[in-house]
Amino acid sequence: MPDTETTKEVTTVSESAPVEVTETTKTVTPPAVNPESPQKAYAQKKTIFRTYQVIWYILGVIEVLLTFRVVLKMLGADISSTFVSLLYTITDPLALPFRGIFAISADQGAILEWSTFVAMIVYALIGYALVQLMQLIKPTTPQEVEEKVDTQ
Repeated sequence: MPDTETTKEVTTVSESAPVEVTETTKTVTPPAVNPESPQKAYAQKKTIFRTYQVIWYILGVIEVLLTFRVVLKMLGADISSTFVSLLYTITDPLALPFRGIFAISADQGAILEWSTFVAMIVYALIGYALVQLMQLIKPTTPQEVEEKVDTQ
């Protein structure tokens, strides 16, 4: 709790009539000392905010590419197509660590790679974890701390 200074002012007015007493109490709280300049704190928060945006953007690109992979494989897309071949080449390194977790379902050229769904979930969790990690290093104000502690 910050140091406070309390002053008490008492005024007594007395004339041959009844006594009137006025009492005023004033509490003065000195301003909190912020060791960082507002510009520096803003710059740190802006950098962290931009990092959030980069993380979510990269995650979005990965998720879209993997979704295209799943849909094209399910529809039995022709691998000799340039677009399909390029997409599989780009997404193979993303899906490779999860290959073999589940069996691949195939029916008349249509393939369902369950492991790609696992990859999509894992990458989403990694993105979320990175953003939460960035929250730990974000500079906070005393008001933010009080607000968060009181609500949890």
